[in-house]
Amino acid sequence: MTKQRANWSPYDNNGGSCVAIAGADYCVIAADTRMSTGYNILTRDYSKISQLYDFPLKLNLDITKVSIVYRAEKCVMASSGFQADVKALQKVLSARHLIYQHQHNKQMSCPAMAQLLSNTLYYKRFFPYYAFNVLGGLDNEGKGCVFTYDAVGSYERVGYSSQGSGSTLIMPFLDNQLKSPSPLLLPVKDAVTPLSESEAVDLVKTVFASATERDIYTGDKVEIVILNGSGIRHEYMDLRKD
Repeated sequence: MTKQRANWSPYDNNGGSCVAIAGADYCVIAADTRMSTGYNILTRDYSKISQLYDFPLKLNLDITKVSIVYRAEKCVMASSGFQADVKALQKVLSARHLIYQHQHNKQMSCPAMAQLLSNTLYYKRFFPYYAFNVLGGLDNEGKGCVFTYDAVGSYERVGYSSQGSGSTLIMPFLDNQLKSPSPLLLPVKDAVTPLSESEAVDLVKTVFASATERDIYTGDKVEIVILNGSGIRHEYMDLRKD
């Protein structure tokens, strides 16, 4: 008689898909709002996109008038995988970002945040955060940038990327539409996509509508975050519910 034992894992995969596209002066980050485990839907309205908290850059302490000026967000992270690990990772990044803001009196740039995220994931490589992340925002020159990661911190700056359960359906579509230049070409070509901001948003809506038809872990609603020089805004689009 074979000995039986329970197969327990500290990880779960809650599904969902994330997409990011970088343009000349904007970045679009999107993720669906369905969170699942196995064949069960836990919630249909869960945001997979994290914005780090703003720190007041200028404080007016005039007795008659107190005002606080905030700068717009520079980068946003979308994560799929095990959402408990994602929450733990977001808390660590928010704390490190807040310490940086207090020490330097400015927000961390998007490339700096990309390196911090890589270091944080690599530090936990022997018991990793089961989180697959896409970081998007604007760099120091105002250009859109997208960084894509594996679970242990290996990352790359790209023009577009997708992570999550629907990424195998979404990436071929994006490759067909955007065709990012090879990083092996010399001289190095800019990775940003040639699309306008509105075209990139429409493309994101199209890829999610397509992925929802084939991936049971992607659906309900897509949350789209658009970053540009004037700030940040959100858009939503309903997906199929089954």
